[in-house]
Amino acid sequence: MARLTKKQKEAHAKLDNTKALDINAASALIKEITNVKFDASVDIAVRLGVDPRKANQMVRGVVTLPHGTGKDVKVLALVTPDKEAEAQEAGADYVGLDEYLQKIKGGWTDVDVIITMPSVMGKLGPLGRVLGPRGLMPNPKTGTVTMDVAKAVKEVKAGKIDFKVDKTGIIHAAVAKSSFDADKIAENANELLQTIIKLKPTASKGAYIKSVFMSSTMSPSVEVDVKSVS
Repeated sequence: MARLTKKQKEAHAKLDNTKALDINAASALIKEITNVKFDASVDIAVRLGVDPRKANQMVRGVVTLPHGTGKDVKVLALVTPDKEAEAQEAGADYVGLDEYLQKIKGGWTDVDVIITMPSVMGKLGPLGRVLGPRGLMPNPKTGTVTMDVAKAVKEVKAGKIDFKVDKTGIIHAAVAKSSFDADKIAENANELLQTIIKLKPTASKGAYIKSVFMSSTMSPSVEVDVKSVS
């Protein structure tokens, strides 16, 4: 077993693993126990009482975090020439079509989000093996396949994220940076949690949100009291 560093020991000493905290206290504690030299990501892990193998219990959605993600999101707009100016003015980092399709075919995926138009999706189908595993395939359900390209680009740049329950029944999402004020971390996290609650499948029985944990890069995790967010 790996030995804890001095800073890790100090962080663990501040935790009371027998007590779950409300979202505000958890956010403040995360800032206290984050001691890396870079601006760490603050992540939420939500365990749901669903069976993601069943289509009627799949939980997937989008949320715009009120204070953004703190991350400079790189956006590729795969659009026809008549939409290029619109995408560029909205702030897309890369704009084009065939040249980028060729780059992706060659393995290039140096972007965070791809936004495209319904008429272009047919060209993206063959690239599913490259884009799918990286979570980059555009999807109408997440607003990344649309004719309103400018709006989609602006929303992503402003802090819109998509999330999906994994095969173990957990939703993982980065909701802030450790440099954020504690109240902003809490507000972003709560926005995600409230959105997840609204998406509860009717087929889900029993406890829907089973547990919530918050952590930052390389920090211990802090348990959030489910009753404080549901």
